[in-house]
Amino acid sequence: MLSFISFSETLEAQDWPNLQKFQEANAEVLKNKNTDGRIVFMGNSITEGWEDANPKFFGENPYINRGISGQTTPQMVLRFQQDVIALDPKIVVILAGTNDIAGNTGPMTLEQIRDNILSMVQLAKANGISPIVCSVLPAYDYPWRPGKEPNVKIPELNGMLKKMATQEEAMYLDYFSAMSDDRNGLPKALTTDEVHLTKAGYAVMEKLVQEAIQTTLSKK
Repeated sequence: MLSFISFSETLEAQDWPNLQKFQEANAEVLKNKNTDGRIVFMGNSITEGWEDANPKFFGENPYINRGISGQTTPQMVLRFQQDVIALDPKIVVILAGTNDIAGNTGPMTLEQIRDNILSMVQLAKANGISPIVCSVLPAYDYPWRPGKEPNVKIPELNGMLKKMATQEEAMYLDYFSAMSDDRNGLPKALTTDEVHLTKAGYAVMEKLVQEAIQTTLSKK
């Protein structure tokens, strides 16, 4: 039996970076011409889940959540123009890389991950947006793709990100040191599955990112 795929289904399959996810939300943001203090959080499921864990963090601050579960850095680079630059924020908080190590969209070297984050940093700076480069969060192993040794690779990648941020004169936000245990993983109190966070985990991040944001704003 022949099966037919509709035109809309074909377009959806081709939307690899998921550009459609925030199109309507972005249009609503752009109706507000007051961009004072506007900050975009770019990331994956850890960023996306943040708003569910603590809606007040985004609702009571001029913060815009642009996290998409499962995404890798090449997908984020492709949507950076519409989901960050077009919104004209003062700051973009970039938290990415763990899904690349997991191989969600295929094999990626640590250098390629670093370079994709570098591309986002350079795009932000070219458009007058201050980037905050976040360390990748600790992960002992990935429940959906075990055996990738993130507890070894993440610290190495973070060293590369810190060096890159220094070279680019960008803020480096070290979540890893504040959240890792002796396995280079997340303590049980902070995680639901070795990767995703509890409310306590997000509380740690909120304190650190607020400090980084205030430091960055004081320099603008």
